[in-house]
Amino acid sequence: MNFMYKEIPDARTWTNIKQIYAGWSSDKKYYIQTNDDREMLLRLADIMQHDRKKLEFESVERLKDTDIRIPRPVDFGICDEGKSVYSLYTWVEGQDAKEAIPKLSCSEQYRLGLKSGEILKAMHEIPVLNRSSSWAERYNLKIDRYIANYSTCGIHFKGAEQVLNYIETHRFLLESRPMTFQHGDYHVGNMVVSSSGELGIIDFNRLDDGDPWEEFNRITWCANESAEFASGRIHGYFHGEVPESFFKLMALYIACNQIASVPWSIPYGESQVNYMLEQVEQVLDWYNGFEISVPSWYLPS
Repeated sequence: MNFMYKEIPDARTWTNIKQIYAGWSSDKKYYIQTNDDREMLLRLADIMQHDRKKLEFESVERLKDTDIRIPRPVDFGICDEGKSVYSLYTWVEGQDAKEAIPKLSCSEQYRLGLKSGEILKAMHEIPVLNRSSSWAERYNLKIDRYIANYSTCGIHFKGAEQVLNYIETHRFLLESRPMTFQHGDYHVGNMVVSSSGELGIIDFNRLDDGDPWEEFNRITWCANESAEFASGRIHGYFHGEVPESFFKLMALYIACNQIASVPWSIPYGESQVNYMLEQVEQVLDWYNGFEISVPSWYLPS
């Protein structure tokens, strides 16, 4: 029994423990199988993250009455002689959606996209807990920070002026936006597809409360894999009746992500920086240099 997690209740019943290296979280993650064939996910974090991890665990519990395939909270506590905090969840079986979806037929890709939109809408039925400031106030501060970080990071991309101009001329869209529960990182990299074709949602470590439409800021990762899936996600969320105002606001959130992604990538090395720069170039192409608000990959029907 590993010393780090031997203090976790029932850890003695674990017969298979396999570390998971995928993802960007600083958590240490493990696949757990018990002697009665239950499967679980163990996340370990530094004790300094205790309050954040407790909030994360309790926030996922807010989804307990939904039928969404997600990791269900099992146990939370402190281990490793007080140096680590653990979160134990049920395991969601399935293949990484980023790998699975491109191999499917276009109709299946679209079906799963519809389902991802319906799931996201269900999550957004959960109201915020407590939030004193308005969404516009919060997000405008975030935009200012993104722009400042980009301006001083030393790496700039062609077309940044167009992105920044779109941001500045569309900040007004943030006014009076509602706030709900947010997954915080909703895209194919945090989804799995079961052997029976069911969609599961994982990795809630960036969950938050905010504008529900901000959750489309990472739909670019979905569109990279499948225009059918990304379009279906929008259709499923709005049940086919997509408001015109949605696309302008989605473009704003995506524009902000492009400005934020470059300085974010720098600590991860040159290859990651180049990957983000390629993504920015792709986004600029989709939006014709942000002269349009509906991306070229979008399939209206």
